[in-house]
Amino acid sequence: MTAPRELLLAGVGTMGRPYLQAAARLGVRARALESAATWDNRPADLAERFYRVPGDHEESWAGAVEAAVAERRPDGLIGFAESQVVAAALAQQRHGLRGPSLHAAVVSRNKALQRALFGAHGVPQPGYLHVARLGEARDWMLRHLPVVVKPLNLSGSQGVELIRTPDEAEEAVARRDGEGRLLVETAVEGPEYSWEALVGGGEVLFENVTAKETTPPPYFVELVHRCGHDFAPDDSARVRAMTSDVLRVLGMDTGLVHLEFRMSADGPVLMEVAVRTPGDYLPDAIGLTYGFDLYEAMVLLSVGLPLPDLPRRPVSRAATVFLTAEPGTITRIDGADEVRAHPAVVRVRPRKGVGDTVQPLTSSGRRLGHVLVDAASPTEREDAVKFVRETLRVAVTP
Repeated sequence: MTAPRELLLAGVGTMGRPYLQAAARLGVRARALESAATWDNRPADLAERFYRVPGDHEESWAGAVEAAVAERRPDGLIGFAESQVVAAALAQQRHGLRGPSLHAAVVSRNKALQRALFGAHGVPQPGYLHVARLGEARDWMLRHLPVVVKPLNLSGSQGVELIRTPDEAEEAVARRDGEGRLLVETAVEGPEYSWEALVGGGEVLFENVTAKETTPPPYFVELVHRCGHDFAPDDSARVRAMTSDVLRVLGMDTGLVHLEFRMSADGPVLMEVAVRTPGDYLPDAIGLTYGFDLYEAMVLLSVGLPLPDLPRRPVSRAATVFLTAEPGTITRIDGADEVRAHPAVVRVRPRKGVGDTVQPLTSSGRRLGHVLVDAASPTEREDAVKFVRETLRVAVTP
């Protein structure tokens, strides 16, 4: 009798748990690593063993992942979030496990490195300047306004800011000059999208486009994800050409890719790319949209088991709606029961409750939760999104 395959999952938290659940459904044994910060909330019933990682920086994860792999080589290894990507790739290369490639992992973790490499290969992207401190970019910013300032290796819109006027540039320099290395880019006009793909051996096995709705400038925090977006044929071809070039320059081998771009008047322009599971519960919405389990597909791909035929076209239309409120203290949340009862609503998951503090919405970590909806058509999806926004209200006192 053939022994079951084994998965090692580096990083679980909340959004990584579906990988362990998928492994259980597939009969794949699982071990997992979890940080000390979230150790007490680890789902101990979903893995044969958990390894405690003392910190949450890449070096701690690298040592812990290598030790777990050396103890018993798994059939597959998935690095879940940003701080686990390089740690997993190091072990994948050393032990001959499937993964995105060490080159892809390293490049994905540094936005300035992405700009340099993609620029050398002609991938459409913003003009940029990489500086040790923001004050070094003052003259460049004033010549290229509007510009976007962003950290090199954060996610979730943390530290991303649009600078539109000379006064804003001076104020940003005074406020952020001590942050260290930053990337300053020309602002690209056009709607924002992301491209999610499952890649095996360099071949795109499945792909999806997500249309994004964000807050107004200067912070661009994502408010709604609409999966299964369809472009006109010409734009679709240009997106496919850009994503193919990005995968080639990355040296992408096997795993999930999450690529963000804007559709300018001249075509798609790359914002950034990650070789990890997309956040914001996007795999859940993608799975509903296409009628398959993306977590299961990733587990099968990782441990080397055959994949089912993967869908090419949406069978439904899902969206994730994020909850927000003005800054203050939450005094009341109305409409949650009505939203849960709506036929298109799959899940209501608040992160804050009465008495909690709402901070200014400058990054995705400050949103208040999400609602997952799924409808038969784009029109019905929009009706559901509108219903959620009008019905679920968070009252605050300033």
